[in-house]
Amino acid sequence: MARVAVFSAGSWGTAMAKVFADAGNRVMVHARRKEVVDAINTRHENPRYFPGIRLPPGVQATTKTTFVLSGAQYLVLSVPAQTLRANLTDWGPYIRPGTVVVSLMKGIETETGLRMSQVIHETWGVPFERIAVLSGPNLAREVANGQPAASVIACPDESAAAAVQVACRTPYFRPYTTSDVTGCELGGAAKNVIALAVGLATGLGLGDNAQALLITRGLAETARLGAAMGADPLTFSGLAGAGDLIATCSSPLSRNRTFGAHLGLGMTVAEAVRATNQTAEGVSSCRAILHLAREHGVEMPITEVVTAVIDSTTTAKDAAAALMSRSPKPEHYDA
Repeated sequence: MARVAVFSAGSWGTAMAKVFADAGNRVMVHARRKEVVDAINTRHENPRYFPGIRLPPGVQATTKTTFVLSGAQYLVLSVPAQTLRANLTDWGPYIRPGTVVVSLMKGIETETGLRMSQVIHETWGVPFERIAVLSGPNLAREVANGQPAASVIACPDESAAAAVQVACRTPYFRPYTTSDVTGCELGGAAKNVIALAVGLATGLGLGDNAQALLITRGLAETARLGAAMGADPLTFSGLAGAGDLIATCSSPLSRNRTFGAHLGLGMTVAEAVRATNQTAEGVSSCRAILHLAREHGVEMPITEVVTAVIDSTTTAKDAAAALMSRSPKPEHYDA
C-alpha cells in the first residue's frame, strides 16, 4: 500500500484519487474549499463534480498542503495547465526527495511553449526520471463510475513507469507504459484543440462526415508535429494519440468539444466559458501549439483556424470554409 497525494479536487483529480484508492492505496486529496473537504471526508463524495458517486474510504481530503504531501510516494497533479507553475511554486518546499510526480494535465504552457513535465522539471528541479505522465481516453465521469478504461503511463525511467502502473491498476482501469513522454503529452494537448474543432462543426450542424474529417486530419497534423519534436510515431496510433482523440472528440462529456459546440452555435468565447463552467484546456493551449508548429516548420491548419476563432479573428463558419478551400495535397505529406 502506497501513500498518494492528489492536487486537486477537480473532476479528473477526484476520479484518479478513486482509482488509486481502489487499487489499494491511501489517498489524500488537496482541496481549497473546506466544504469540499468536509463532503469527501464525511459523505465520501465530491458533490461539485460527481454527486451520487461514492468515493472509497481510502480517499480523504484536507486544505493543508503539508499534510497532503507528508510521506507521499506519489504526487498526482491535476490542475489547469496555465496555473501549474504558480501552484508548483507554492507547493515546492513541501515535496520530499524520491517522490514520483504523476502529471494528469493535458496542456502546453502558453508563455513558454513547455509541456507539463518540462514545467515541473524547471520549477521544482525534479529529474525527468521521477516525472510520469498519465494520458489516454479517460473521460473523468466514466472513470469515476468504474466503467472500463485504459491509459498510458510515460516516463523515461521504465521502473518508475511500472511502479505507477501497479499503483493505479484496478479491475476497471488498465494502464500501459511507454518511455515516449513527448508523444503522450503532445497527443494529450493537441487533441483538445481538435475537439474544439469538432465541437465547432457540431454546433454548425456540419454532420458526421465533417467530424470524421477533423478527427482524422487532426491526428495527422498532431503526428506531424510529434515527428518534428522527436516523438515516437506509434504513440499517435495508440491510447495517448488516436484513443484520447476519439474519446474527446466524440463524447458529450468532453469539455473541449462542448466548448467548441457553444462557439459553433454563435456564442462568444466569454459566453462559452460561462456555459461550459469547467476548464477547456484547448482554449489556452491552441496558441502555444500553433507556435510550436511554426517553430518546427509544420503545417497545422485545423489548429490554425481554431486559434483564429478563439482569438475572434474569424468566425466558426468562415473557419470551416477556410479548411475546405485549402489547396489539394496527397493524404500523407510531411509539411
